Amino acid sequence: MNQRVDISFDCLPLRSVGRLDIPLDASPKFRARCEKIKHALETHGAHNTYYLHNARCIFHLTNDPLVGMLEYRFEGTVFTDQGDRVADRSDLEVELVRETCDWLTEPIVTWFRATVSHAVRAEFNLYIAAGDLQKAIERAERIRAASDESGGFLGMYL
Repeated sequence: MNQRVDISFDCLPLRSVGRLDIPLDASPKFRARCEKIKHALETHGAHNTYYLHNARCIFHLTNDPLVGMLEYRFEGTVFTDQGDRVADRSDLEVELVRETCDWLTEPIVTWFRATVSHAVRAEFNLYIAAGDLQKAIERAERIRAASDESGGFLGMYL
């Protein structure tokens, strides 16, 4: 365990979303995700906005992996500057899902919930620097182009 903060997420560039209709046979979980992405687009637009999902942030407060861990699940939008070089703000839903701190109090939970946004922006800057943002944009563009070529249908839930 080298990191005190472990962050993972899947990134959807909102400018790559071409269609907002939800399949009639979509599962409730997929329908909910689609609704959240649709809401993010309507609220924040598609320019320099990225939807993070399947995301978690784990804070390690001690050197013992079994003691002093807070795991938050998050989902929402990260905004970058005009050149897509720096994450400058975020709009995230954050929820504590697991912890191993017998000394945990509500003010600590609240403070760490707010800290998730700061940690995610710092991690997103590392994501940009590693070139992963560009790869995500290119992958989403390929999927959208394939969808357009096939009349908007690539298979179940795509």
